[in-house]
Order: sequence, then structure tokens, then C-alpha cells
Amino acid sequence: MKKALLICVTLLLSNGVYAQKTFTKTDTLRGSITPERAWWDLNYYHLDVTVDPAKKYISGKNTIKYTVLDKNQVLQVDLQPPLKITKVTQKGKKLKFTSATNAHFIKLKQKQEIGAVNQIVVYYEGNPKEAVNAPWDGGFSWSKDKNGKPFVATSCQGLGASVWWPNKDHMYDEVDSMRISVTNPKGLSNISNGRLEKIEEHANTVTSHWVVKNPINNYGVNVNIGDYVHFSEVYNGEKGPLTMDYYVLRDNLEKAKVHFKDAPKMMKAFEHWFGPYPFYEDGYKLVEAPYLGMEHQSSVTYGNNYMKGYKGNDFSGSGWGIKFDYLIIHESGHEWFANNITNKDIADMWIHESFTTYSESIFLDYYYGTQAANEYIIGLRRNIANDSPIIGNYDVNDEGSGDMYFKGANMIHTLRQLVDNDEKWRRILRGLNKDFYHSVVTTEQIEDYLSHQSGKDLSTFFNQYLRDVRIPTLEYKIKGNSLQYRYTNIVADFDMPLKVKIDDKEQWVFPSADWKTTKVSSKNASVIFDPNFYINLKKI
Repeated sequence: MKKALLICVTLLLSNGVYAQKTFTKTDTLRGSITPERAWWDLNYYHLDVTVDPAKKYISGKNTIKYTVLDKNQVLQVDLQPPLKITKVTQKGKKLKFTSATNAHFIKLKQKQEIGAVNQIVVYYEGNPKEAVNAPWDGGFSWSKDKNGKPFVATSCQGLGASVWWPNKDHMYDEVDSMRISVTNPKGLSNISNGRLEKIEEHANTVTSHWVVKNPINNYGVNVNIGDYVHFSEVYNGEKGPLTMDYYVLRDNLEKAKVHFKDAPKMMKAFEHWFGPYPFYEDGYKLVEAPYLGMEHQSSVTYGNNYMKGYKGNDFSGSGWGIKFDYLIIHESGHEWFANNITNKDIADMWIHESFTTYSESIFLDYYYGTQAANEYIIGLRRNIANDSPIIGNYDVNDEGSGDMYFKGANMIHTLRQLVDNDEKWRRILRGLNKDFYHSVVTTEQIEDYLSHQSGKDLSTFFNQYLRDVRIPTLEYKIKGNSLQYRYTNIVADFDMPLKVKIDDKEQWVFPSADWKTTKVSSKNASVIFDPNFYINLKKI
């Protein structure tokens, strides 16, 4: 194996160097649209895997159907060690392949004609990476319930779906539909994405077949094996009856029936603000897992121990975060932002996390009012680090700063203030999910859309909050009958308007890098800048 080529990437922004990261050839093979990926369009997966909890071992195959876009005879499939590809076939003929760490280059014998629909079958097996701290450092979670029965689940955001199954492991090309077949020991159930088609009984094992009819991103695919019991309800949503299914450990059934009432409340609030649930054909599921939880499409996993807030805590410190189960609301919010609207490159993960963290305030707004939502989102600011930009490095599988959660949510909350019309704001949020329905997008697409729909040029707004670590500081002073103000710590041409209340009268001011003046009654005038705008204030 050739020594990995080290690529040093320096992130330069207007005020200097923020961070320097080193990337390897493996990062590039994973994070870029390589020539061996670009020539074929992914159509369908049939993932067929056997899970042995006793040996922490999996084995199986993935049938990959694709359309030829351009002529090429080498196809890239991704699978991470220690798992191994044992065989690849096309039309029953065994194919040769070479490997470069996680990337495997399959040499096709059949001539690849443009427009043709072909398929390969990739066989694999091994002991997959065990999750260290799921879902952040994911893989397979091999656990047991309090009765000693296996309790097993997968999680792989960021790390990549190839940590447990062979696939085209890049976000740009979502599969159109798929089948998931999982074989596990008898006495246990597997819950995966989509709808259960059938269950096959064998001597010592059972196989469940799940069918996903909608496009799905790779990390959204999951396996959950345990001693599950099931209950359900039908939600009458914007697109008609929606099945909402709940799978929990046997001993938690009665507790879950009460606690999971947050799920239909979530659905009602999010359909109001974001538009119809994007996966009616596949239903909605909430599945108990042996880790905190994850936004697996139509199979949201839950491990918040049936507590309100985040393990009983309120990220905002406002008290509003204890009004709902954080995991149910946040991870379900990802059905709209992550699963419906998906980032093309993981560097743009803010599209997933900023909007979804913001969705927590939207839930509060729906049930408790706008002031509650405001207090919650402002309270989240205490968790912002401002240590590196929200957007990461492209083409190397590099997600940006963790500030994509709380800072990103405050950026979107600030944008709501700039729109200054909640019905228009709601139309914009719903429009995003309608116009980018089941789409893979870039930051530029989202920026352009929000600028166009709001009727405002938001280019410097996004440069400030997504690409710079500085928070705009409004310096102000009162001299005689004038309020003087300007921005510092800003990118070039940043001039975001602000709401200010002067002697109880609300008005807009239009700061920039230059000093500006607004008349006030006297040097003792009451001046209160709207705290919903994410800026720092400095009275001088």
C-alpha cells in the first residue's frame, strides 16, 4: 500500500488564519466525487446482512443497481476495516478489485454503455467497528437490556455508513429506494427504515425485510435489534393518514405510551412550520436504542431515558428546554432538515444542524408562544464557542465547527427578525422543504434561496455567521440628542439592520462600519436594542 499523501489545508478568511487541518488521501477518497464515483448514478440497494450479537460479527451482501452516465470500467465502493469484501460479482461473474484503505476499486468486465442500468453484488463480513461513544463516534453498539438480552444498534453520521455496510459513501448521490433484510437470533426483533414487508422464520434465526420507497442518505440507514414491543397511532396530517409506530424495550412499554406523546405534538408543530412530513410512504417510527439517539430516516432512534430536556437538562438555561423531550423533537426535526433536504458535502452540515436546532424553538413557538421561543434560542448562546467557522473544508469529509448547532440556530433566528413577518417566514421554511423536496443541496443554493425569498441580499450576513468566527459588535454612545453607532468585528460590507426601542418607540437602524446617527430625545433617552439579533453590544 502506498503511503498516504498528506494534504495541508489552511483556512484563510478576511481576518487571518483560523485553523489548519491536515487531510490524508483516505479523506479525499471518502470526501470527494472521485472519477470512479462520478460516472454512475445510484438507483437501488438491497442490503442483506446477518448479525450475530454473541460474536459481534456481521456478514452479508449489498446489491447495488446503477445507471451508467459515462464510460468507465472501474467503480468505487466504500467499506471500512476491519470489515472485508470477500467477493464482488456482476451477472454471476466474479470481479477483481483493488483497495486503498476504505475505498475499493472494482474492475468491471461487462462493457458499461451510457444509459444502461446495471448492478453488482458486494459480499462482505467481519467484526465491524464498535461504537466508542455513539452516536458521535459510531459503529455498532453491542449492548444488553436489563434482562440480559442483546440490544444492538448502528449509528454512523460523519464516520460514514461504510463503517458497517458497503456502499457509495458520499452524500451527493442518494439511493432512490432500497430494501433492508436483517437476520438475527430468534426471540429478538430488528427494526430498520421504511415499512416492514415480511418476516421469515428459520431454525434459530429470523429475517425481517424492510422496504424504503423514498430516497435515503447512507448514514440514515440503520439496524436496531432487541426485545422490542410495538404500539402505534395514526396521525391525520397534511398529506392524509400517517402511521406513527413506536418500538421500545418490553419493560418500557407503559412508560413509552405516556412519554411518546411528544411525537404527535412534534408532527403537528413541524407540519405547520415546515410543511408535510417528507416520508408518508415510509411512515414515521421512534425506536428505542442503546445510545442517545439519531435521525435515521423514518426510523428515528431514541435513548433519552424517557426524560424531558436533554437527559433532564436544559441547554438554554431558560426553563423552556424542559418542556419537551429534546431527543424526540431534535432528531425528528431532522426528517425535514437532513433527510428531506440533505447537504451535498459534509462541510455544509450546518444545513442539517442549524435548522434542526432552530426547530426546537419553533416547537416552543407553536405551543407556548413566540416569547418562549425567543428566550430559548437566546439562552442557547451560552454554549457557543466561536472558535472556528461553521462551514468545514470541502471534498475531504470535514464537518465544520460544533457551533453549527447553537450559533447556527441563532443565525436563523436572527434571519427571522430580518424578515420581520412571521407568515412570510413560515412560507420560506415551508418553501425550502417543498422546493428542495428530497434534494441534495449546497450552502450556495440555500443562501441564494433565502436571499431571493426574503427579498434581501444576505451574502454578507452568511459570510459573517458561517465563514467567520467573529460576532458583530455594535458600538454605540449617546451624545446630546443623538444616538451614534457602528459595527466592529465584521466582514467587509456587513451592514445588517437592527431593531431598537428608543423611549418605548420601536424603529429600525442601519449600522455599518462607519459611524451613523439617529436622533433621540436627550442624553438620558432609553435605548434598548432587540436581543433577538445575534450581536454583541458595547456602550462607549
